[in-house]
Amino acid sequence: MAAGMTVIETVKEMNESPQVDRINARTNTGLKGKLQQLVDSKPIFLFMKGTPDQPRCGFSRKVVEVLKEVGMEFGSFDILSDEEVREGMKEFSNWPSFPQLYCKGELLGGCDITLEMHQSGELKKVFEQHGLLSNTDNAGESIVEKAATQPKSEAEFSRSDNGGIAADSMGITESLKSRLETIIKSSPILLFMNGTPEEPRCGFSVKAVEILREEGLEFGSFNILTDKEVREGLKTYSNWSSYPQLYMKDEFIGGSDIMIEMQKSGELKKVSAEKGMMPKESLENRLKHLVNSSPLMLFMKGTPAAPRCGFSSKVVNALREEGLSFGYFDILSDEEVRQGLKTYSNWPTFPQVYHKGELIGGCDIVLEMHKSGELKSTLAE
Repeated sequence: MAAGMTVIETVKEMNESPQVDRINARTNTGLKGKLQQLVDSKPIFLFMKGTPDQPRCGFSRKVVEVLKEVGMEFGSFDILSDEEVREGMKEFSNWPSFPQLYCKGELLGGCDITLEMHQSGELKKVFEQHGLLSNTDNAGESIVEKAATQPKSEAEFSRSDNGGIAADSMGITESLKSRLETIIKSSPILLFMNGTPEEPRCGFSVKAVEILREEGLEFGSFNILTDKEVREGLKTYSNWSSYPQLYMKDEFIGGSDIMIEMQKSGELKKVSAEKGMMPKESLENRLKHLVNSSPLMLFMKGTPAAPRCGFSSKVVNALREEGLSFGYFDILSDEEVRQGLKTYSNWPTFPQVYHKGELIGGCDIVLEMHKSGELKSTLAE
């Protein structure tokens, strides 16, 4: 498979939240509705140059050929016939080129991704999973069991008594099996993905990262595009043909579809709690807690006993001269708090003084209030 994408997991994320919200504010409401109506008009819909009978570019022709080869019926729209739709779709899908292929309202991608998915067999699997081909999932299957109960015949592999997977009949070597297990155990929550959390290379990986961050879960990751042996071997090891793949405490959870379902139902939070992986407090909540941890709170460089800058020292002296008790936080001890507070307070420098959770100001303002006699009366209220 080409190293650019693995790709049952391509760009679904761009469609998980309503796509109309992604359209630039300049796009009028009528166009948003028109685009959504087009996307939803057929289970499989292709925005292309020309028509299926007369494609106007080679990329559009190739996608049409793939869909016909798979035997799928599809709707289409000639973007050359409507400049408004052509430009609006780029914002709508957050995808800059054409053709664009949609399945059940979700963007799969353009020509390259469609071809890779077709060559790997993943395109057919996507259609099957959406009930567009005969080999569909059981509709009554529960979310957690959906991953755990993927069919695994004894001929495919066996599990050892300690829960590991025997490599003898898996088609992977013992050394690769050992390597995969080492990677899986490298973090309590491990995401095998296309790209990195900072630069995901497919929409489904983007969505998986978003979900873990929304749940406040710290996680490690492995970029499967950097290592073909791992990329192909893990499909056999987990008996799961696509990416991303999520593991928690060495247990396979599933891909992005299952993560989405588990988050919506609350199962992801429940499973992570059962495994002892509590969400990390969000930075905003942490800052709110710090700001309100004392009625009068000083964020400074250093400590009151040992200030690390002249401005912080001056504020400490002013507060002490007024006889005011105050809490403090050394922003040099925590870069996340230091940078986050600049945005939280919309104040770019330190020190920062808060009273009852509200920003009073920095050094200059505190000194002016001290000089005018306002400081004690304001902060003693």
